[in-house]
Amino acid sequence: MARRLLSIAAGTVGLAALALQPAWAQNVKVTPLGGIDGEFCPQDRALIFEDPKGTRVLYDVGRTVAGPEDSRLGKIDVILVSHMHGDHVGNAHTKAVNAGSCDKPDFSVKATPNTSTVNIALAKNAKIVTGSEMPPFFASKLKAGGGEPKNSILARFGGSVKVGEVTIATVPALHSNGLAPDFIGGELGEAMKAAGFAGYVGQATGYVLKFSNGLVVYLSGDTGITSEQDKVVRGHYKAELAVINIGDTFTTGPMEAAYVMNELVKPVSVIASHANEVATKDGKVLPGTKTEKFKKAVKAPVHIPLSGKTLEFDGGGKCVAGC
Repeated sequence: MARRLLSIAAGTVGLAALALQPAWAQNVKVTPLGGIDGEFCPQDRALIFEDPKGTRVLYDVGRTVAGPEDSRLGKIDVILVSHMHGDHVGNAHTKAVNAGSCDKPDFSVKATPNTSTVNIALAKNAKIVTGSEMPPFFASKLKAGGGEPKNSILARFGGSVKVGEVTIATVPALHSNGLAPDFIGGELGEAMKAAGFAGYVGQATGYVLKFSNGLVVYLSGDTGITSEQDKVVRGHYKAELAVINIGDTFTTGPMEAAYVMNELVKPVSVIASHANEVATKDGKVLPGTKTEKFKKAVKAPVHIPLSGKTLEFDGGGKCVAGC
């Protein structure tokens, strides 16, 4: 009798474990592609979001992805660009993962007049989804590189597009969005450079992503405080995970970003971004940093994007692995 009870108990445990497996499989994976493994460094921008059904989204390539050959990339289906500044679109990149140091990265490989974004899209046959007036620029670069111009896709404010299993919408970001002359090249680019003039490609954008497990993610891009963070990001889209810039001067500072999280977006979880500082040592947040100030001020759990360390989030926005 005792053996039978033990057998039934073991079977019940086994069935329970099997029942949990689909839940584990439904997590969205978020992997930072920063400059130094296990750290959060000044130039770190890039994040890969992997849907449970396999669609992989690369957000703001920046300078820390070592070009299309970076072994951390794997399959990329979609690339998102918040705006055209070099530290987001990729005017240069590190020659190898971990090249240089956290405070002095080696960005010796130039990507202009192309961009790292375009070079990776060509190599991976990935789509580039952007808002405002950015799509024609990327379409022309893809065509010049022998790629398909139609892979540059517009997501206008108020609408959305779906790539694979991920629905992508754009939301306003309050930030400049100049196209540097180095991306234009030729006589026109040289004339613009001499005049100190940058092209304008429309308003900078943030993104709202909805994944197949129901998770809704807000990607702030570079932005100041906006009313849309309350009325649109929280009120309409109901974002549960937020990636927010905290670097100050060029974007929201740590306390402004904390206000956005606590009073406007009110997500379940937060990932800090764009700190513009050496934020960690041995994977631990350094005291006295903007990152520490932000983390202490935010009511929701704040997760630090340590390069190469994957975080997993369930459909409700809770971090369930790698936290």
